[in-house]
Amino acid sequence: MTRVTPALLLEITRGPLVEEVQRGHLAIVDAAGTLLASVGEPRAAVTYWRSSAKPFQSMTLVTSGAAAAFGFEPEDLAICSASHNAEEIHTARVAHVLQLAGNGPQDLRCGAHPPLDRATAAALARSGTAPTVLHSNCSGKHAGMLALAKHLGAPTEGYRSPDHPVQRLILETVCRFTGLRPEEIVIGVDGCGVPCFGLPVERMALAFARLMQPDDLPEADQQAAATVRSAMTSHSHFVGGTGRLDSDLMRIAAGRILMKGGASGVLCAGTEGGIGIAVKLESGPQQPGFAAPIVIAALRALGALSEHEVAEQLAAHASPPVRNVAGDVVGETRVAFTLPRLDAVRS
Repeated sequence: MTRVTPALLLEITRGPLVEEVQRGHLAIVDAAGTLLASVGEPRAAVTYWRSSAKPFQSMTLVTSGAAAAFGFEPEDLAICSASHNAEEIHTARVAHVLQLAGNGPQDLRCGAHPPLDRATAAALARSGTAPTVLHSNCSGKHAGMLALAKHLGAPTEGYRSPDHPVQRLILETVCRFTGLRPEEIVIGVDGCGVPCFGLPVERMALAFARLMQPDDLPEADQQAAATVRSAMTSHSHFVGGTGRLDSDLMRIAAGRILMKGGASGVLCAGTEGGIGIAVKLESGPQQPGFAAPIVIAALRALGALSEHEVAEQLAAHASPPVRNVAGDVVGETRVAFTLPRLDAVRS
């Protein structure tokens, strides 16, 4: 993070007291680049996009022609855009993507970790089986990158390097959607070993606005955005999985909203009509869902979610309870800011 002043975004209570707070930055931006509302300093706050960049990384499979050449289905593009739970449906789909492009698990360089889904992780542990690269939440993204390398006629070895043709093509896509030049983007190494992109929080929101309404971008980008958008929103379970905010919200919104979380308190969303939302928590835990109440509050201000949808279907995400070891509810997580009503900007 650049050193700018974060704002109070979340309060975590225990009984009558606020026990913890989370500070950070929020931006709501339209596809023209207008900052409609903000909390903190999202224009000045430069941080890594982490896995919220995955829709733009997978978009290169469409613009390059790789998805069509290998016969990728929407579910395949969804898993290539995912930070999945490693439920059986996810690992099987990643294996399918690898097979379509003539690759295998041995080609993945994402590393292995236990499944994010607790039930799946417990079952794997009981079986005495060690996690494999397919269980990495980023294995779909890596399978897509390997497919892109094959389609470009580039070596699959070294596909994670910033100088590899796959990563250069991805950076070009990120630049078009964020409106930044390559030299304005800070390149780091993500948890799975591929480049990650450091940029202002405001530009993350702009990219998601353009993902939803890419009218000012080249025709190839418009088609790719529509294809990836449809794949993620129509097959949202592949993007996250059971109990995950991205999957739950996109299923409920039925195409009106696209969401993708990232590590270290990053969470981004786009709404129909071309509005983008980006959140960065500076002191939050690694789970992307921790920023959920903030994005849901922004979506409510935009009129993109109804009160019924929030109260009846997203309550666990909108106001996560604090529980003790016995499972009793002893507090809540709540937003600590107020946004103006922004319904009119979506009409």
